[in-house]
Amino acid sequence: MRIISQLDLNEHIELFKSFFSRNTSLFMEGDQNLHFNYIKALDKLEFKAPPKVSNFDTIKSHLKKKGVLNFEQIFEIIKVVRYFRYFKNREIDGIIGEWMDKFIFDERFLEIEKYFTHDGKFEENLDQNLFGLSQRISEQKSNITSSLKRLTTSQKLSSYLIDTQLHLINDEECLLVRGGFNHVLKGAVIGRSSSGGFFVSPDSIMKAKEKIRFINQERESIFYTYAKDFSSTLGELQSFISFIDKEFTRFDNYQARVLFAKSKNLQILKSKNDNKIVLNGFIHPALHHAKPIDVDFSKNILMVTGVNAGGKTMLLKSILASAFMAKYIIPMKLNESKSHIGSFKNILSIIDDPQNVKNDISTFAGRMQEFSKIFTQKQALVGVDEIELGTDSDEAAALFKVILDDLIKRGQKVVVTTHHKRLAALMADRDDVELMAAIYDEAARKPTYEFIQGIIGKSYAFETASRYGIANSIVSEAKIVYGDNSEKLNLLIERGSQLERELKQKHKKADDKLEELQRKEKELNTLRENLFKELNEQKSALKNSYAVAINEAKTAAKAGDTQAIHRAMNKANNKLPRDKKQDIKREIEFKVGDNVQYHTQKGTIKALKSNKEAIIEINGMTVRVKTTHLKPTKIVTPKPQTNVSINIKKKAGLKCDLHGMRADEATEVLDKFLSDALINGWDEVIIYHGIGTGKLSYAVKNFLKSHPRVKSFDDAPQHLGGFGAKIVYL
Repeated sequence: MRIISQLDLNEHIELFKSFFSRNTSLFMEGDQNLHFNYIKALDKLEFKAPPKVSNFDTIKSHLKKKGVLNFEQIFEIIKVVRYFRYFKNREIDGIIGEWMDKFIFDERFLEIEKYFTHDGKFEENLDQNLFGLSQRISEQKSNITSSLKRLTTSQKLSSYLIDTQLHLINDEECLLVRGGFNHVLKGAVIGRSSSGGFFVSPDSIMKAKEKIRFINQERESIFYTYAKDFSSTLGELQSFISFIDKEFTRFDNYQARVLFAKSKNLQILKSKNDNKIVLNGFIHPALHHAKPIDVDFSKNILMVTGVNAGGKTMLLKSILASAFMAKYIIPMKLNESKSHIGSFKNILSIIDDPQNVKNDISTFAGRMQEFSKIFTQKQALVGVDEIELGTDSDEAAALFKVILDDLIKRGQKVVVTTHHKRLAALMADRDDVELMAAIYDEAARKPTYEFIQGIIGKSYAFETASRYGIANSIVSEAKIVYGDNSEKLNLLIERGSQLERELKQKHKKADDKLEELQRKEKELNTLRENLFKELNEQKSALKNSYAVAINEAKTAAKAGDTQAIHRAMNKANNKLPRDKKQDIKREIEFKVGDNVQYHTQKGTIKALKSNKEAIIEINGMTVRVKTTHLKPTKIVTPKPQTNVSINIKKKAGLKCDLHGMRADEATEVLDKFLSDALINGWDEVIIYHGIGTGKLSYAVKNFLKSHPRVKSFDDAPQHLGGFGAKIVYL
């Protein structure tokens, strides 16, 4: 979209797109309010990001034609099913939970899913034939390695060997030898080295490689059978696959926005059903260490004037960018509670200079072409930078005044930047036009990148020219040419800006004072709530203590012998609240200025009413209290606390795979696995040992029988491994 580039949002949008699991559009079809509600509900949850998933269009087309999917395509479906099952198993409340309840997974998915590891590899251990073929391939590869190593130590070949390493060239194991090797070594030359040596694959290992090729053909035949069976099953589940495909795209749109916002500390805002724009604390994503923007654009036209290089163009881009991101619910940086962004069917920007030698068009003519397009739009937000660009300023002021009047009648909303005050003056008397000026720091002689609403700003062309190196004599002569009357007009404009700034500062002080009073009121309310909570907790604890004591007394009465009664009574007596020994408190004499503690708050005595009441100041507030409730802060010592934390690193899983291990190695791994499982509090685990020769299965059974914490164990159900696995109860 051209608007993204014009508003300098390319980097922000690309970063946002990286959070998607599949390539999809920024716009979400359907009810935007409904989408926003789901996004906000998801934002309250902690969850792992979904895996990267390809589009299902090709997969669904193959299934519709009863074709055979490859394992990669099947695993794409499995990834989506696994992720939605993960979310469903969390039993979330609210609209997300209601959404997950719609997913009813057919048991046939589980039958297919068990054959794939978490990273998509086929579980060959679940098929006895595949497992046996894999073992045979391992044996042949071992024979090849052994044969090559024997050749490297051969007396006959030693004089021809350049090195004793085993090289892998074009997926072929080979030796690096000198010319003339064919007298002592028969084999095929795979390649040449840079030093002139030959990479040779000996004939002695060719038989082993040929066997591996035949075994791989058998494996591929078995894999194809599985793929055909899986595809047939998935073909019967086409409607559900189409459903989860559509729902995953929808979920992907939600999670990308939530995780992007969390990662960059951004806010998620949706456009409202009006054309009002109020930004508070907005920061354009292309700017780093920028000053936040505050602007109220509630009227039809916002006209921004003021100093050159003062941020007018970036203000225009920020307003349009905020509307664009709210339209597509793209996270942004702003004060969410104090901002309001309306909804617009189209967002248009006239920012660039359209002049181009290829299209043979002038700057002004190009601008007129772009303006002509605005008149065909409805409910559009339009940004025009340097509106008078390319023509006489006085003529442009008259022309654009009439154009803006017409756009207002059409209901368009336009933000304009200009250096020429004539157009601003012509539009200033309208109630539906908002003026805004960039502020210039006279003392520092540079722009502040801040704005004030309600005034026309001075351009400070002379000051800017001096700041960027134009000679003072030239600038002084230019001021003379400019004329006294024009300079007086600028002085009046600047005086109005100064008064506006002073008023803004006064408003800020009043707002700060009000905020401070509200904070103190909140602290008082919190203190009162804490006191009531503490009192209720003490009452509840007292009632519970007496209830326990009464129950113990009843138990004692029902006991048969005297000793049992005494024991129960003593036990009940110990649970009764003890009367704390009344310490003879010496009378403390307080005086004005003493630092004291009142409950959990610390303050200072401001006045005394006899020695029984005092007026103290806490956090700027005065409170009248009894002196018996006060403690000198110097004798208050914090209670010693002992914090003990135990961090147990969860390393155990719910399953242990012992395939390919020796008996002694397997028992060692199994012992550690069961210890970790017990530490993590699991009472049921699964152990995969395979069928094979039965030696590993026998060793596992003997170990489980002798383990003191194993209650019992059984062969796993067929879909979890059958005789090749054990379910262990701890």
